[in-house]
Amino acid sequence: MARSATEQGVPADVELRDVSDAASNDASEKMVIVKPAANAIRILKFLVEAGGPTRSVTISRSLGLNASTCFNILRTLVLEDVVEFDPVMKTYSVGVGLTTLVGNLLTEGQRVAAATPQMRDLADRFNITVTLWKRLGPDKIVLIRSVPSPANVRIEMAEGQRLPVLMASTGRVMAPHLGWTRKELKAAFDALRWQTPLTFEEYWDQVEAADKRGWAADKGYFTKGVQTIAAPVFDRGGDVAFTIVGVMLLGQHDDGALEDIGSALREAGRRLTSALT
Repeated sequence: MARSATEQGVPADVELRDVSDAASNDASEKMVIVKPAANAIRILKFLVEAGGPTRSVTISRSLGLNASTCFNILRTLVLEDVVEFDPVMKTYSVGVGLTTLVGNLLTEGQRVAAATPQMRDLADRFNITVTLWKRLGPDKIVLIRSVPSPANVRIEMAEGQRLPVLMASTGRVMAPHLGWTRKELKAAFDALRWQTPLTFEEYWDQVEAADKRGWAADKGYFTKGVQTIAAPVFDRGGDVAFTIVGVMLLGQHDDGALEDIGSALREAGRRLTSALT
């Protein structure tokens, strides 16, 4: 015959606590799984692991979900800004809102990794290499992520390279936000070496035009035969902390396409502001 807890010298409250724990465990085992929530998490995990834009039908088939259910969950996640939808390609990818959601728990490397699918989407859409530059100290920028163009003939850039802060299209974006006087800007500009020379006045006209439209262009000045377009990524203090840059062959796109690329990069920069800073 089994003895009670008190007969074994165990306080009664311990026995009661054990019974309570057992009851709690039983209750947890009977908890009901909320399928829409579980499926939303499954979809997010799938998109993270996919590493790039994916169509709804691919997601539903891979996860064994009803196509309509999958589509409705995706639309809800898009509205909540944790998933992004490309209306042209009809694809979904992880949104920067997901990065914002976990906020300070992420390292900068993880934030940059979360921005990569958006960069890859731009690279695929326009057949350009897309790069992410970070301001490094008062007078330098460093390339921290490069997503190559899918085209057979393309420009590839090595991560880790550094440039003067005023160089190329990124320089035209950075210049108005450095806190430098015009005299200081001209002195820094005069120390630069451009493959296609231009005057400081020409450069500054391009800086002012870029500041108004939200993106800057360098048409072969930094490197002959290469066109770059840059858009700012602001930090929470309103300073330019990063730039997102499209790199392509000079003449690869006409003026209309360049406007589209600039607008797309400008919008991407706005979205990346909350993810990277």
